[in-house]
Amino acid sequence: GASNMIEGNMLGNTMVAGHWLWMLVVAIIVVIPTWRICQRVGYPGILGVLILIPLVNLAFLYFLAFADWPCNKRGD
Repeated sequence: GASNMIEGNMLGNTMVAGHWLWMLVVAIIVVIPTWRICQRVGYPGILGVLILIPLVNLAFLYFLAFADWPCNKRGD
């Protein structure tokens, strides 16, 4: 009856909230080291957020791997 619908809906909302919480945790785990890598090679740390965008993240990794790093140009 009606009580089953309410319970099912509450469970669904909890799972959606859990999904977003998990996505946030994964985002933090991935963005922090990418942010630091960007800073260490001489790019703005905010570029680390690009790692969250599908396909852009792959292009970004190739860019980081093969680009001339600003830190190498200034002789660090």
